[in-house]
Amino acid sequence: MLHSTFSLSPIAMIPFSVLDLSPILEGSNAAQSFHNSRDLAQHAEAWGFRRYWLAEHHGMPGIASAATSVLIAYVAGATATIRVGAGGIMLPNHSPLVIAEQFGTLESLFPGRIDLGLGRAPGSDQITARALRRNLESSSDEFPQDVVELMDFLSDSPRQQVRAVPGTGLKVPIWILGSSLFGAQLAAALGLPYAFASHFAPAQMMDAITVYRESFRPSAQLARPYVMLGFNVFAADTQEEAEFRATSMQQAFVNIRTGKPLKLPPPLKDYPNTVGPQGRALLDSVLSCSAIGSVDTVRAALKAFIARTGADELMITCQIFDHAQRLRSFEIAAQIWRESASPLKVPV
Repeated sequence: MLHSTFSLSPIAMIPFSVLDLSPILEGSNAAQSFHNSRDLAQHAEAWGFRRYWLAEHHGMPGIASAATSVLIAYVAGATATIRVGAGGIMLPNHSPLVIAEQFGTLESLFPGRIDLGLGRAPGSDQITARALRRNLESSSDEFPQDVVELMDFLSDSPRQQVRAVPGTGLKVPIWILGSSLFGAQLAAALGLPYAFASHFAPAQMMDAITVYRESFRPSAQLARPYVMLGFNVFAADTQEEAEFRATSMQQAFVNIRTGKPLKLPPPLKDYPNTVGPQGRALLDSVLSCSAIGSVDTVRAALKAFIARTGADELMITCQIFDHAQRLRSFEIAAQIWRESASPLKVPV
């Protein structure tokens, strides 16, 4: 048997990116969270991650990224090459003109490095959503029209009389975010890249990918469908350590789903076995798109996920209580990517 052409591992064939909620740790505060986000972004840039996205949430004790555009500017100013963006801006909370101006400002400050992901959920509970007061009668039903209006504000020749200054003509790349078929259909109809929140709502992932790819219409921004999927990685030097570190996120999910959102708690040994069958089923469901373990375990899980979904890009997320251990988890993910980029001989 001869060996000739070289091939890359499926892992190396797609980019890895970072999703950060700037978690507020139990016993800490938002200022420390922002410092940690800046530090993680600088490491992610050095390790070769393609983009660093921050997500809009409101009224959540454990999430500091509420003023998403401000935090994007902070992170972009501390880095040089990595793309920085929103994953995402919850558009029902805002006027499309305001978002066009904010991201036009970001693109003017950091040209060629800004992404704008858009979601239609409020990123909060209904009471908090009303307190945001964009328009007391607005709803997620207006999301498609708002996306089109925002795209127009950023185009070369807006049809509207009002201009986004800065914003007009800057054509910041827009993504549609979602966890259901609605976002997949909208992204396909508008010819936009699609990011699916499989890292916490994986139930409709495969159906959404199929709908998006089969219905996609090329646009000026994108010629072919492009799918980015969220994926949790809790990696450590040993399996036991990784499983222990992952329990902070597991506790946070249970707290949110039971209506008791708190700051990110420290890890608890053997936590999944303390929550009972109902809690364990919840964790198994929401964290089904995850890899928890040492290098070999995580590598195998990443390969299997990419092979199953055909993802064009992975958005890696990881909420670990100890910042140094969180860095180590992302470092291991980057190490797996780099090692997979080494040419592998293919038998012919």
